[in-house]
Amino acid sequence: MAAVTLIGSPVSPYVRKVLAACAIKGVEVELDPMSPMYGNDDFERISPLRRVPVWIEGDLVLCDSSVIVQYIEETRPGPSLWPADPAQRAKARWLEEFADTRLFDVLGWRLFFQIALKPRFFGTEADPEVVEKARDVELPQILDYLESQTPESGFLFGQLSMADLSVAPAFLNARAVQINVDPERWPRLAAWLERVEAETPLGSLNKLARNLMRTPLAGHRDRLTEFGLAAAGRSWMGEAARRGPMTPQ
Repeated sequence: MAAVTLIGSPVSPYVRKVLAACAIKGVEVELDPMSPMYGNDDFERISPLRRVPVWIEGDLVLCDSSVIVQYIEETRPGPSLWPADPAQRAKARWLEEFADTRLFDVLGWRLFFQIALKPRFFGTEADPEVVEKARDVELPQILDYLESQTPESGFLFGQLSMADLSVAPAFLNARAVQINVDPERWPRLAAWLERVEAETPLGSLNKLARNLMRTPLAGHRDRLTEFGLAAAGRSWMGEAARRGPMTPQ
């Protein structure tokens, strides 16, 4: 198979999700750790929504983390990324969809983007009404639901699956803006997050993401080797931040 380039900073939960799948399957990639906010014109041509990750393998270009993970599952040997039982596999795919949409909409866009990225990249303050509603109303509803889906021990469907590696990543971004899961109110969820951090490839990827959050964008490529990742031979990063067609105001 052709060499694989993955575009996207591990600060993105979706990029960490794909990198975790690669770690489980033993897939080596070269990473361009750029923020999609800084993607150049070439990036926009291959990712029209200006989102990451983007998978490049020869002439094949894939966007969207779930599409990429399914491609990895179907083309690479190694442990399955999904439960063997069809019913559990379907439920795991639902949790992946829930994480990709509703969970990230609140944790990623309405909290992390508003509080951390909007001021940094676009020089505008967070919308306090958006943040307050997300933190005090929408997020507790999400956590109540996830608590109901989380077992007392182990992973979401016994063995580690993409359900775990899809739901867990965005919580790191939430913690970066002081949004935490209260272990008294959501004990199973809080304990499960600790297990995923301690027992899966996501643990080291989260360490890298935390490091990158403290590092200027220009230094991100240099950090990769410290965590055993190879940098891509080229970058799709431009000089100025710009919104994509689905980036919130």
